[in-house]
Amino acid sequence: MPDITLLAVFIPTWFFISITPGMCMTLAMTLGMSVGVTRTLWMMLGEVLGVATVAILAVIGVASLMLNYPLLFAWFKWIGGAYLVFLGVRMWLADADVSQYAITNSQLSSINLVSQGYITAVANPKGWAFMVSILPPFIAVEKPIALQFSVLLAIIMLSEFICMLIYANGGKGLKRLLSRGNNVVWLNRIAGSLLVAVGLWLALS
Repeated sequence: MPDITLLAVFIPTWFFISITPGMCMTLAMTLGMSVGVTRTLWMMLGEVLGVATVAILAVIGVASLMLNYPLLFAWFKWIGGAYLVFLGVRMWLADADVSQYAITNSQLSSINLVSQGYITAVANPKGWAFMVSILPPFIAVEKPIALQFSVLLAIIMLSEFICMLIYANGGKGLKRLLSRGNNVVWLNRIAGSLLVAVGLWLALS
């Protein structure tokens, strides 16, 4: 179990990292706006699992492997980014008559939402950098590492989930605002543009 003093520093530090706008938070807001908070929970599940994967692999040293084989990591990012761009373009081109189907089609199924959240988290270079640089100082080598890491990982996953809920609800509120009157087309275009932006951000980061 980490020291209480270390936890008192780690919790606000990681919450600040999580709440800062990034690829995963932007994706949560976009999906909250386009498919609603309930369905966005599937993406959140994938993202939280992806963050946990990055944390575990970073601690056991796989981060060095990713750095030694950047082409492999780049392909992973490009594929995930291309899929997001594809979805964003489809939403941007949807008209008002078919918009409700465009944002709830099978390409945004539960499985695809989970996988997209997972890929976005794992392919985020900043996530690896934060895990490698921030986690080690909070782990005392003279104490059981597995227990300490489990507590820190639980805090990370909970913090990510809470912050994504905040962003997704923000997107839901924006959807209500834009859904008034004849703004459905603009709603799709804003959500589609954000998806394209996240996709390009992921591929080019």
